[in-house]
Amino acid sequence: MTSRPDTPTTLAPHALVLGKFLPPHHGHLRLCAFARGLCVRLTVVVGTLPGEPIPGEVRVAWMRRLVSDAEVVHLPDLLPQDPAEHPDFWSLWRAALRRVVRGPIDLVVAGEPYGERLASELGARFVPLDRGRDPTGARGTAVRADPMGRWADLPSCVRPWFVRRVRVVGPESAGKTTLARRLAQHFETVWVPEYARTLLESRGGRVTPADLTLIAQAQAADEQATAERANRVLICDTDPTLTALWSEALFGTVAPAVVALGATRTYGVTLLLAPRLDWQPDPVRYQPDAADRWRFFERCRATYP
Repeated sequence: MTSRPDTPTTLAPHALVLGKFLPPHHGHLRLCAFARGLCVRLTVVVGTLPGEPIPGEVRVAWMRRLVSDAEVVHLPDLLPQDPAEHPDFWSLWRAALRRVVRGPIDLVVAGEPYGERLASELGARFVPLDRGRDPTGARGTAVRADPMGRWADLPSCVRPWFVRRVRVVGPESAGKTTLARRLAQHFETVWVPEYARTLLESRGGRVTPADLTLIAQAQAADEQATAERANRVLICDTDPTLTALWSEALFGTVAPAVVALGATRTYGVTLLLAPRLDWQPDPVRYQPDAADRWRFFERCRATYP
């Protein structure tokens, strides 16, 4: 990382911010921005332990996105979390941080009292930030206890982890898209349209087995991207599992990639609609016969929990 061209030479060469970021919130971002304004180079250390509710790798990826002008490093060592837990608490932490952090540390910036002792251990100066006067109002314990209630404290890239996903599935001419749109309006949130329609309309309704893999991947990608704009709830018009059922119905086979995508998606609510509406002819609909649609419905009912 190079210094900024407009950086005054009086800034400290290197500052450290340490945290669990479980999850990152706007208070953490304020702390990092504050520290970044005090130094030429900022290192953010994400300390994690096995078994925590959000994997360390996920938190590191979030922080690298959120503080892209800092060096974000992962510290996954099994370290004691309180000085009372181990007589060598501070020496263990000092050695671990020296191992993962590049170069001398000039400042330790923290919103908690431990920062003063940590700075002393690292031969650095402690710069406190009063979290009690944090204008964001974000506190880690409050966000962890009630992420839905503290939704405004979560950065957009973190929200997909907590958003409640509702999938609307079923055969053709069951009203899935209409319901998805209305649910999104009711909950003042966003919805994910069916990607299959986007792709197949561009091809005049022609579909191949390879298309089903692309459709499942694109559906999952759009869902993840749209989740960043969701207001606690995300409405999904179809999902990769429904794509797998269509692949089976149209071609008698399902690509492993489609099966895998369906297995990794998690939804809080599944709404399975029956084909009770009148058939509406469409170039990208393939089951005009009501008996076929009802068979597809039964296949869905046997597949979804």
